[in-house]
Amino acid sequence: MQLAFLLYKYFPFGGMQRDFRRFVEEVQARGHHCRIYYISWQGDALEGADLRRVPASATSNHRRDERFLHWVQADMAKDPVDGVIGFNKMPGLDVYYAADPCYLEKARTERGWLYRRGARYRHFAAWEQAVFGPQSDTDILLISDTERLKFEQHYHTRPERMHMLPPGVSQDRRAPEDAPDRRRAMRASFGFEAQDRGLLLGGSGFVTKCLDRAIQTVANVRAEQPNVQLRLLVVGQDKPRRFKRLSKRLGVADRVNFLGGRDDIPDLMLGADLLIHPALAEAAGIVLLEAIAAGLPVVVTDVCGYAHHVKAARAGFVLPAPFSQEQLDQAVMRNIDGVFRADCRQSALLYARLTDLYSMHALGADLMLELVRQKRERVDG
Repeated sequence: MQLAFLLYKYFPFGGMQRDFRRFVEEVQARGHHCRIYYISWQGDALEGADLRRVPASATSNHRRDERFLHWVQADMAKDPVDGVIGFNKMPGLDVYYAADPCYLEKARTERGWLYRRGARYRHFAAWEQAVFGPQSDTDILLISDTERLKFEQHYHTRPERMHMLPPGVSQDRRAPEDAPDRRRAMRASFGFEAQDRGLLLGGSGFVTKCLDRAIQTVANVRAEQPNVQLRLLVVGQDKPRRFKRLSKRLGVADRVNFLGGRDDIPDLMLGADLLIHPALAEAAGIVLLEAIAAGLPVVVTDVCGYAHHVKAARAGFVLPAPFSQEQLDQAVMRNIDGVFRADCRQSALLYARLTDLYSMHALGADLMLELVRQKRERVDG
């Protein structure tokens, strides 16, 4: 079969983008042809795929999205495919991979009435409705039971169209036999002293990830417990200027490192002492499971889709949202305690051995192909 994969923007360090790449590779490995429609692409091309850049630009995202879909539909009318797989919400999809949270829920709980009267709201609400509404025939691959419940509540989506996938942690995230040596090498490369405790915050979207609260924790601990030396490593593609100013104003600029996008996450996790992830919202949060697989303790908010794995693994602390700064500070201090951290590490590694955290992409690719095949059979009669 020939499948079209639709994604507005690809960059190598995003969680959804990494899932996108691995799904395409799995489908290709099964002998099928993949055509990719995109607006912008950063990083290596996908070998063997037919990449088609869509010249869609506009002064607003919703106008850009409309132009993207119009161009893609016109191109597929001239050059048909067997199935359409979307990684952004839009009409006309056979299968949608639901990595993004429920827009309607966020609009109603985080925005005022005036926002909900605008063109942006009408566009994104209508396009989400086109995927999840009861009139839609799109099959949906979900990674978060929390988000599934929100979609069902708002759209009454038929259960037979909702398909839950297991997580998809890459095997290279698991703690290797030479983990102690790689930990020492990573810490040495950043000039860590023996008493330094490394916090790792990873992911694009620094505001949503509450990077400001993490920086405040570093400052608070430095002021209240001078004998505890925290170092914060910030990984992800975002604009760091305001957060650099904050760390300077709080007197911890020397304790916060902004690393940008990185491809050495496994080594960073081995070298760190704690993953700090106090996000305001996160549909899933694959970085949480990568930390568990590496044996790295986690502090996370309960709004993250994969937070329940941290609790089940006894691999750290799950903060109830909303949380106070004091709660975050205390959770960090508890988790960098040597004995507690060692217990969390052993519990995490055991959980990672006994739990399927890895098969999303193989199972998801099989499901995509089967769903498209069934739809083609219904169309062909």
